[in-house]
Amino acid sequence: MITLVILISGRGSNLTSLLNAAASGAMPARIVGVISNRPDALGLQTAEAHGVPTCVIDHRGFAEREQFDVALAAAIDGFAPDLVVLAGFMRILGKAFVRRYENRLINIHPSLLPAFPGLHTHRRALAEGVRIHGCTVHFVTPDLDHGPVIVQAAVPVLDDDDEATLAARVLAQEHQVYPLAVRWFAEGRLRLRDGRVSLDAPQAGGVVLIAPQLVAG
Repeated sequence: MITLVILISGRGSNLTSLLNAAASGAMPARIVGVISNRPDALGLQTAEAHGVPTCVIDHRGFAEREQFDVALAAAIDGFAPDLVVLAGFMRILGKAFVRRYENRLINIHPSLLPAFPGLHTHRRALAEGVRIHGCTVHFVTPDLDHGPVIVQAAVPVLDDDDEATLAARVLAQEHQVYPLAVRWFAEGRLRLRDGRVSLDAPQAGGVVLIAPQLVAG
C-alpha cells in the first residue's frame, strides 16, 4: 500500500472519490495528508471528516511563486508520500517543484489532452463543436497540462448540452478514472518510457480509453 498527499483548491469532488476508493479498498493507497492553497477550500472539511490531516499553504502570503513552491514542497515532504495527487489544485507549479516530484506527481484535467489545455475546457469544447469530450489523468511535467497520459475517459457531446451538463458528464468519469490511475500506480503497473505510459497485464494495450456512454449508445 502506498501513501499519497492530495493537493486541492476548492470543494474537492475528486478528493471525495479518492477518499471513498481508499476506504473501500478499491485503491490500495492511504491518504496521509490534504493540502490546500486556500484556507476556505471546502475539501479541507471533507478530509477532516475522514480523519485525514490537513494543511493550508496560502499562496497569497508569498511574494514570489518560487517561495510558495518551496513552502508547499516542505509541507508535502513532511508527510513523506509516495505519490502527490493534484485534485482541482488551481496553481501553476514551477519547474523546480515539478522536477522534485518527477514521475510521482499526477493530475486530472477536464479534457482529452492535448485538446483544450488550460481553463474553461467545456465552454471551449462546445464552441469548437467537438462531438467527443472527456478527461485525462497524466503525469505532470513542467509544460502546463502536458505530460505522459495514464488514462482518458471520453463522453459524447450532445446537441442540447450546455457547459453545466457537459461538465457534469465529464466529472462523473473523473471520479471513476482518477482512483483507477492511482490504483495502477500503487500496484506498480505503470511503466514510463520515452514519454509514454504503458500498463502491465492483465489489461494489455497500454493507455486505456474508457468510453462507457459511447459503448452503451
